[in-house]
Amino acid sequence: MKLQRLRVEQFRQFRQGFELGNLQPGINLIHGPNESGKSTLVRAIRAAFFERYRSKSAEDLAPWGDSSAAPTVELSFEHNGQHWRLDKRFLKRHRCDLLIDSTGFSGEEAEEKLAELLGYQFPKKGASKEEHWGIPGLLWVEQGTGQDIEKAVLHAGGHLKSALNNLVGDVASTGGDEVIQAVEQQRKELLTATGKPRGDYLTLANNRETLQQQVTDLQARVEQYQVQVDRLGSLAIEHDKASRERPWETARHSMQLAETKYREIEALQEQQSRGKDSLIQLQQNLSLLQLNQAHWRNQSEQLEQRHKSYENARKQREQEELASPELVKAVKSARSQYQLATGAVQQAHLRDKRERLKKDCARLEAELAKLKQSQETAKGIQASLDGARKQKQLNQIDAGAVRQLKQAQRELDDATIRIQTVATRVTWNLDPGKGLVLDEQSIEGQGEKLLMEPSVLEIPGLGSLGIQPGGDDLASLRRQLERLEQSLSQQLAALAVESVEAAEVKQGRLQDAEVQIQRFDELLKSLAPNGIERLHSARADGESELLARTSEFEALPQAAAIEGDEKSLSLVETELKQAEQRLADAESHQRHQETQLLKARHASEAAHREWQRMTDELNSPERQQQIEKLTQDITAAENQQAQLETALKEREATINEARPELVKQDIERFRATAEHQEIAQQKRALELSEIRARLEAWGAEGLEEQHNEHVAELEHVNRRYLELDRRAKALDLLLSLLKEKRQALTRRLQAPLQKHLDHYLTVLFPEASLEVDENLTPGKFSRGSELGQMAELSFGAREQMGLISRLAYADLLQEAGRPTLIILDDTLVHSDAERLDGMKRILFDAATRHQILLFTCHPEKWRDLGVEPRDLEALKLLNF
Repeated sequence: MKLQRLRVEQFRQFRQGFELGNLQPGINLIHGPNESGKSTLVRAIRAAFFERYRSKSAEDLAPWGDSSAAPTVELSFEHNGQHWRLDKRFLKRHRCDLLIDSTGFSGEEAEEKLAELLGYQFPKKGASKEEHWGIPGLLWVEQGTGQDIEKAVLHAGGHLKSALNNLVGDVASTGGDEVIQAVEQQRKELLTATGKPRGDYLTLANNRETLQQQVTDLQARVEQYQVQVDRLGSLAIEHDKASRERPWETARHSMQLAETKYREIEALQEQQSRGKDSLIQLQQNLSLLQLNQAHWRNQSEQLEQRHKSYENARKQREQEELASPELVKAVKSARSQYQLATGAVQQAHLRDKRERLKKDCARLEAELAKLKQSQETAKGIQASLDGARKQKQLNQIDAGAVRQLKQAQRELDDATIRIQTVATRVTWNLDPGKGLVLDEQSIEGQGEKLLMEPSVLEIPGLGSLGIQPGGDDLASLRRQLERLEQSLSQQLAALAVESVEAAEVKQGRLQDAEVQIQRFDELLKSLAPNGIERLHSARADGESELLARTSEFEALPQAAAIEGDEKSLSLVETELKQAEQRLADAESHQRHQETQLLKARHASEAAHREWQRMTDELNSPERQQQIEKLTQDITAAENQQAQLETALKEREATINEARPELVKQDIERFRATAEHQEIAQQKRALELSEIRARLEAWGAEGLEEQHNEHVAELEHVNRRYLELDRRAKALDLLLSLLKEKRQALTRRLQAPLQKHLDHYLTVLFPEASLEVDENLTPGKFSRGSELGQMAELSFGAREQMGLISRLAYADLLQEAGRPTLIILDDTLVHSDAERLDGMKRILFDAATRHQILLFTCHPEKWRDLGVEPRDLEALKLLNF
């Protein structure tokens, strides 16, 4: 609400018309000396709203001594975008006209419109008093009354709560208290303080309880009879309906359909299981193929390593060929004893091997007999596995024996090199047609020969020459060479190969065969673990091994009968080692340079042979075909795996969509339904016969007539009881709601009001607080450690607290959408300078939300208020 203009005429000291116009929305500071008319203008505003235009109690408004005057007040203000104009005249020619924009009201209608707008009321008769002033009485402060706020709040409390809650006749108002008292009085007639019945209400309650028990007993007996009759009818209907519809047969048919569907799902699940097994087998086969491919790649890397070894040996040989070794040492003879020991060891080895082969053949024959008995109906395994195992049997060789054979070959090569360095070299260059005889062999032309044993050179026509080569070292080396050759021959015979190179080739083929056997054997295990095919394979292995052992046994020569033949192998080997040690002690070593040369040559040749052999093997067309076939097999296996996985996913989706667990539950549900339906039908038939027999036995005992009489009496008592009960409960509930509503409203109003109070109070007293009671009246005041009531403060402090409280009420009303106009007539005259500065800040802040008319006779105290002061005396001169 914004007051824009005030005009008075024939109003107390203003006999002539006086207008206070151009009022601003914020603070309007109006000053003038005592009796300049400030309070008269305030009285004019109050009279315009509070006084009835017909009131005969408005004589104090007329100028002194003028009984014919007609006090007139004109007001113009704005509210919610509407322009209001009030023209009110008292005493003579009284009238009241109100114009809201273009809508006009007059008389009491206009006055009630204003009272409804600002929140006050008119007296029924006589002059308006402060208990009628409502909200304006709270916000319009007369001179000297700023510290008295309790009564103003009390009179405005109902309007405040009504404005905020839009409740008509709110229980928090004085009228609400009267309603609460009336409700309490009526409640006491029916209920005690603790809520127990009393008087007629109690008597009816006791009679009602007695009759209720009697009716209940009779009703139970009647209902029991009626229930049996009703049950007989409903049960007969259910029995006939079930006999016609036969729901158990429907349930069994549904069960059969569900079983058919479940069998279809089981078939899919079986296919899925077989598919998963096939996938596992395929994955295993693919893994074995990939391992085989990696093995062949590793052989290519080995070929590169062999080539590097050959290059290194060749370079070493070239370096050693630059040196020319000389023979320096000889050996002593012990040949006879050594040869005897060697022969004994050979015979012991032969006897031991024959015995071992004989036992192996017997064991294999026994195992084959068992396999033949279990494999009568067996089928042959796959051609690839048979071929691989045949290859393995043909190339069966012990890896340790191959390593020993290589070691024996190296030792033989070293011995050959050493004996070549110490043997007697005989060279000849004979004329054509001439010849000699060396050890009974004719020689002609040119040539040379190494003599390692005593020899005879016959010269035709002259006689013969005896040649004794090398001395003791040569004999020792010759015996060592013979022993090594014999050992190598034995090992070659044991391995059934012709040379070391052949043993290595056989070992390589054996490794390839073992890789193939492992791959096909794993595949057979995945297809049929421990099945017939595996027994067949074992039988074939046994037969092949027996054949090999038998052939090997038959190929062995018969052991010769030698003296000391009864000696064990370990004993003769010990004797051989002792003889060898004695022979070795008598031997010398080759000269270092010559020995190294021969070693380098042999190493180079051996490395070249090994490299060439592996190169030929890896570059063979058969090997290339195997690699190509392996690659094709891997690709085919991968494609087959992808197709199988796709089929498995699609079948799994079909199975999941069919929900086999639910179908299985449906089978059980329909089966149980059929059983329950049949059992229920049987029970219904039995119960029908029992009910019919029971009803015939009971008969009629006049229970319904007795029941009807008691029911009629109970209804009469109950109607009266319910009337009093509803009234008692309604009064109790109404009283509770009224009290709760008043408390809730009080709490709801206190919170926003407290917020606005704190907003202003902290400006003046930063650490202080002012609480409001349930009537929204400021009461308890605290500041630091000080605590007390607002009424206990000094006059000036109470005046300041009163103004702060009024501004807080104004903020509260504005939030509720009610108009606010604050009028202060010479207020805060008891404030010191410091407190007054704080109050100026408060007023300036409030002026941003409300219009304030501040009348004062001390304009010098308000110079820093931030508004232009208006001199009342100067305004009078302008009006006149």
